[in-house]
Amino acid sequence: MFDSVLAAIGETPLVSLDRLAAGLPARIAIKLEYYSPGGSVKDRVALQIIQDAERDGSLQPGGTVVELTSGNMGIGLAIVCALRGFRMIAVMSEGNSVERRRILEALGAEVELVPQVGAPRPGQVSAEDLQQVELRTRELAQELGAFRPDQFNNPSSVAAHAATTGQEIWRQTGGQITHFVASIGTGGTFIGASKALKTHNPAIRCYAAEPASAPFISGSPVTSTSHKIQGTGYALVPPLWDTSLCDGFLTATDDEAVETARRLARQEGIFGGFSTGANVACALELARRANTGSVIVTVASDTGLKYLSTDLFG
Repeated sequence: MFDSVLAAIGETPLVSLDRLAAGLPARIAIKLEYYSPGGSVKDRVALQIIQDAERDGSLQPGGTVVELTSGNMGIGLAIVCALRGFRMIAVMSEGNSVERRRILEALGAEVELVPQVGAPRPGQVSAEDLQQVELRTRELAQELGAFRPDQFNNPSSVAAHAATTGQEIWRQTGGQITHFVASIGTGGTFIGASKALKTHNPAIRCYAAEPASAPFISGSPVTSTSHKIQGTGYALVPPLWDTSLCDGFLTATDDEAVETARRLARQEGIFGGFSTGANVACALELARRANTGSVIVTVASDTGLKYLSTDLFG
């Protein structure tokens, strides 16, 4: 029996995708991050950042937390803040799914919505939209004298995944993992987990996944930052990015992400969101050309329950 729901964050299951990847030379496994209380991979980071801020005094008892979010980080923070007694304000684009907004409010967080640049594109947040959210977040944090987790720049986001996600994957595969694939938003999941995995075995190949229309980090042409894979592909190199950890890049189109998420649900009973579909689509691409016996691990970043208002399962 846990003392609080915070102790339920992490230690998520790793599940093989033997039906989806049938006939391929490599085996694919997926880490079900939606098993955490907030239903996403961001719970780990939210807990680490708040704990570190409490320890170093940058967040005082009864303080206010203001953060830019596509929804998942905000939800993780809302849970931690509810337990720790902090006021939480999530600043997000109107383009993010309405489910995320409602979950935040249900958890006691205040939601500050920022209008999209130009014509509204529900479910598609562009780099320009994110810039507007950043400006409002900065303004609000200054206005209120609030603590800003600043997940894109906070090293705690990498530390959380290095200490937990990467170690869990290594242990759960019995050290047999050969490849790791993860989409890049803040980069925390990819950088932290890759760092931990390569510490155990430098031969593990780690691949960064990007939306096909915005493969900015790989240096390829960007045709559009407005795509359906929420929380990724903002046409920026994350401030905490570490080139030495990346062995290559993979991409997924919106259609590939959607189709793979649907197949994942119907064939494996795994109900993930857009980025989960993108991660698995990229893992499948890698599995088609990997050596026989390879073990590829990727991440179910969040649950499909957060996208029922979109066309993901429509």
